[in-house]
Amino acid sequence: MTGPVPPGRHADASGDGADLAGRLRADLHDAAFTVDGVGDLLGDVASAALHREQTVPAERVLAALDPAAEPRAALTTLFLLGGAVPRGALDRALGRLGTAGAERLGLVRAAGGGREDAVRAAVDLRPYAAEDAGGSVSWWLASDLGELATGGRLATDHVLGAGGASTTLAQVTMRAPVHRVLDLGTGGGIQAMHAARHTRHVVGTDVSARALDFARFNLVLNRPGPPDGVEPDVDLRLGSMLEPVAGERFDLVVSNPPFVITPRSGDAGRAVADALGDYEYRDGGRAGDDVVRDLVTGVGQVLAPGGVAQMLGNWEHRRGEPWTERVGSWLDAAGLDGWVVQREVLDPAEYAETWIRDGGTTPGREPEAWAAAYRAWLDDFAARDVEGVGFGVVTLRRPTGGARPTLRRLEEHTGSVRQPLGAHLAASLAAHDWLAARDDDALGAEHLVVAADVTEERYLTPGSPDPNVVVVRQGDGFGRGVHASTGLAAFVGACDGELAVGQIVGAIAALFDVPAADLRAELFPAVRGLVRDGFLRPGS
Repeated sequence: MTGPVPPGRHADASGDGADLAGRLRADLHDAAFTVDGVGDLLGDVASAALHREQTVPAERVLAALDPAAEPRAALTTLFLLGGAVPRGALDRALGRLGTAGAERLGLVRAAGGGREDAVRAAVDLRPYAAEDAGGSVSWWLASDLGELATGGRLATDHVLGAGGASTTLAQVTMRAPVHRVLDLGTGGGIQAMHAARHTRHVVGTDVSARALDFARFNLVLNRPGPPDGVEPDVDLRLGSMLEPVAGERFDLVVSNPPFVITPRSGDAGRAVADALGDYEYRDGGRAGDDVVRDLVTGVGQVLAPGGVAQMLGNWEHRRGEPWTERVGSWLDAAGLDGWVVQREVLDPAEYAETWIRDGGTTPGREPEAWAAAYRAWLDDFAARDVEGVGFGVVTLRRPTGGARPTLRRLEEHTGSVRQPLGAHLAASLAAHDWLAARDDDALGAEHLVVAADVTEERYLTPGSPDPNVVVVRQGDGFGRGVHASTGLAAFVGACDGELAVGQIVGAIAALFDVPAADLRAELFPAVRGLVRDGFLRPGS
């Protein structure tokens, strides 16, 4: 099963295609076909329902509107709901490009040339808005039509739009200006587009030529780039994993790889292949979590000294083996600084249901295929004693100057975070380096200040003059809360940059009438943790 030819293959992006894409960009902007514009048109209830892939509320709103008079109604019906609109209405909505231009780009199919002839979308084209560590963006993204529009199972070569994982990766990525960026598994090009705003050179790779065509079109349609207006060089290459960039070096690697754990061998693998097929955008062709493991252990080959890799991934929780040991062994094999944050854990049944449904197979529509795939997934997990599957963010860094790794951090944080997280992660890495360069004597001579987002919470038993619990709370980043001893709470409260760390500890020791050396031994590890996580920062 294959969808229409992607728009990037219809015309040369440097010639006629670029002109048509430019007209489309201007038309979409003028029509207010943006995330906010569509939200205003549909209202909160219908917008939220559409986000859950429920169309009825949006259809009720659009039924009361004339698509010939309201461009957003025509474009929303066509591209977001998969409905038909009259050719004349689309000509009005796309005043520069027109239906004919949209046909040349491969975006739509028209039943005829008359004004009332029906036009339907050939691809998904939707507004995209996000905020990363470099600021806000507002673009349009083309991809293959989803289940909502087609009413059936996705094609195995389906090119996915920007989903939750794509947005998460864009938000956690560090955005300091760098020379070269690799987007490994670029898909429709969303990470390459974000990267093009803070680098001059982007390489995007994918095993799918179809995905690269969509990426090419999306880059031309949106023309992302740094504020100075200089067009970045974006090189899209066909190939698997690191093969297309062997021997090259990058300052930043980002990857939303095909990390889904899909049965691959034996009866289970054959059952899933027969029932569902292999989806290029999510199935990496390896057993278990080997795709993520191999990427973690191999990406250092293409990192420049000091270069950072940030990726999403799944990993198995196997009986008798803590996930931190399993994933930690990957970090050890990589020989890189590593920081892994597990954000979610699904049990085997939840995981199977999620990914069977993801491709458009449901128990109501295809009960036999659903049941066969479900059983195969559970059999595959049972064969490896898998009790759960973790999902999270991996940040890796190649030490400079041949130095040994100094960072090995694996933690679980399933609560809410303050996105975009990229700047916080970058600041935490910088704080780690700052601390690594200072022993306790050097730290004692430094001056620290409390970050502006930090607050203190005190919990008291009614009638008690003193708190039972003191929590130092972070408003930014991961929103961490640290239970502070009386001494640590007093220390944090005194960090205004005036006194050195050692001086504050000495003063608190005198106040509490305890040996300064004992208090220092108690507080310094906690102080290092607070600096590392952004509660305390070096004074100017």
